[in-house]
Amino acid sequence: MLTRRYPISIDEAQAKMAAVPLPTSTETIPVMAANHRVLAETVTAPFAYPHFRRSGVDGFAIRAEDDHDYPHKFNIVGNIPAGATFDGPLGENEAARIMTGAYVPLNAGVVIMLEKTRDIADDPKAINVLVPEKHSNITEVGAEFSEGDELLAADTELNPGGLAILTAFGIQDVTVYRKPKVAIITTGTELMRPGEPLQAGKIYNSNGIQIPHLVTENGGEVTTVEQLVDDNDLLQKSLKRAIANNDIVITDGGVSVGDFDFIGDTARDADELLFNKIKQRPGSVTTAFVQDHTLVMGLSGNPGACFTGFYLYVEPLLRRFVHQPTRTKQVTATLVAPYHKTNGFDRILRATYTDDQGKISVVPNGPDRSGALSNLQTTTCLVKIPHSNEPIKLNAQVTAWLLPFK
Repeated sequence: MLTRRYPISIDEAQAKMAAVPLPTSTETIPVMAANHRVLAETVTAPFAYPHFRRSGVDGFAIRAEDDHDYPHKFNIVGNIPAGATFDGPLGENEAARIMTGAYVPLNAGVVIMLEKTRDIADDPKAINVLVPEKHSNITEVGAEFSEGDELLAADTELNPGGLAILTAFGIQDVTVYRKPKVAIITTGTELMRPGEPLQAGKIYNSNGIQIPHLVTENGGEVTTVEQLVDDNDLLQKSLKRAIANNDIVITDGGVSVGDFDFIGDTARDADELLFNKIKQRPGSVTTAFVQDHTLVMGLSGNPGACFTGFYLYVEPLLRRFVHQPTRTKQVTATLVAPYHKTNGFDRILRATYTDDQGKISVVPNGPDRSGALSNLQTTTCLVKIPHSNEPIKLNAQVTAWLLPFK
């Protein structure tokens, strides 16, 4: 028996997803493993940086009191390579040879660049300074950070530069938001695995590789990937196990109204049905429900619709789990190529965009069919064509979502 579904708008579906409570938690991990993880706590400086006076150039350190009457002869009383220190203060008309980044003597006021000095032929232990410096060429203690200053704020997504900051302070571990654990279940007796010989009536499981990589690059941790034939008992056992051990479960296929589309029945019997039909094409059968406090997202088995549904509904969820905004940037754009189809539902096109000083122009990128996958590699944005009995006009203003990974 065909069960009637009540479609909701894209905005309503996204709002329902945004309202789902998430069981976020934290963990402490090594800085070496923290690239693109999100800080759960603000990190402060355990000491001033730099914590000693550093030379900004190769040259000679001298006292401020001797910084006059050029050219000026100085006696060389020491050599300070990077990593070394200097014992004792400089005396009158004394200089210490110093390297970039090295420790500056406490009573030195200026570092003269090497290029502004000349050796004295008959006195290897002296140097002649030709002209004065405009600046001290000394980086003072705490020039960048004082002890206790904020290094990186909570909710910052770390990148290699941030890891360098932490490491510069000897910080080895950080507290970050835990990645959401995601189980993926693809269903369909028609699906073949890579390496199996091609068979009539069957297809290779392209979503079996697409979804895990979409999850991973958008911040989720894939725990399991299963491929099942159309068997409701198998599906229910896998769902029960996945729901018990994960934060999010993504199913692929089985969400339509056919005899073997078991996800629809499961969703209707769940603790909370969020939606099982959206006023969009492709992907109108995209489904979401909550069971035992775990979100289950039912994506279409068609690769184009699966791709679209992921970025509209799953990517924002993954980002919110770790206290981050979506990277799928929603903008208003200009449709600069014709599109003639009319739609009873909003049509989501795979498209490409150009950005001319903030003015976004979009062009449909090949086929818009649910099962089409030829444009998945080259699509850089999604574009909404509003439902209408008339074709949309050229240069119309449309909603577009610029994709974070292209």
